[in-house]
Amino acid sequence: MRTLHSGVSRGTETLVFQGRVPESQWATMRAPFQAGDFPAPVKYGYLNVGVVEAGVPELVGKIVFCLFPHQTRYVVPATSVTVVPDSVPADRAVLAGTVETAVNAVWDAHPQVGDRITVVGGGMVGLSVAAVLAGFPGTDVQLVDTDTTREATAKSLKIGFATPAAAAEGRDLVIHASATSAGLTRSLELLRPEGTVVELSWHGDRPVNVPLGEFFHSRRLTIRSSQVGAIRPDRHRTYADRLELALNLLQDSRFETLITGRSNFDDLPTTLPRLADGSLPALCQVIDYPSGN
Repeated sequence: MRTLHSGVSRGTETLVFQGRVPESQWATMRAPFQAGDFPAPVKYGYLNVGVVEAGVPELVGKIVFCLFPHQTRYVVPATSVTVVPDSVPADRAVLAGTVETAVNAVWDAHPQVGDRITVVGGGMVGLSVAAVLAGFPGTDVQLVDTDTTREATAKSLKIGFATPAAAAEGRDLVIHASATSAGLTRSLELLRPEGTVVELSWHGDRPVNVPLGEFFHSRRLTIRSSQVGAIRPDRHRTYADRLELALNLLQDSRFETLITGRSNFDDLPTTLPRLADGSLPALCQVIDYPSGN
């Protein structure tokens, strides 16, 4: 494999970069082709798109997606790559891993036709979920974020937008992806009685404070976890099926709005610290690789 582009999964990768993976999760959080052990040093990442230069004849010359870290060249089993559809640009295809997470969240959420759905947190994962839900028949989808610049992104995805204070209430379903206690609390507040919050955030080693007193029991609310490492049994789908579906969804050009930053592979030592401290506010940071290396 020769890498063309990789993507930085900002939420998880910056937690790894900062050494904030709890020891209890070191085994669970290993990337498929991770080198080294937590907390550090590790080679970490899982959004890689490249061209097959040698191997199984029918794959040679194909553009493929692989759950591999940021690296110019590598060798993997043929079963570890998924061919990118011709109609999906190679750089957009780095979103496949994130859209796969979004697909899993929607499967876990089990939305119904006509549901009133809110996504709290307009980062890379939250926006991917919102983009998938926006195509669901009859739904009213609203993105909620403290950053008002996300309104333009929501508009491009053809969904509504509100700040937390102005968010619509009485929602059937809320997907939480802000990775903050305040976001999870507001998610619960937005639900109708017997509504469900699907918790998609990964908080790393940070404690989470949630008001499970007050209205939580009287309104019979539910918090359901969603994690890309497991597919709900009643879906009867494999991981390969899910990834193939994610790549097919990326034929929709609306996902292009999630790519808001680019940098070169050689600049990663300065790019990752800026993503981690917030001075580089990209949703998906695409890493471009030199074509001749």
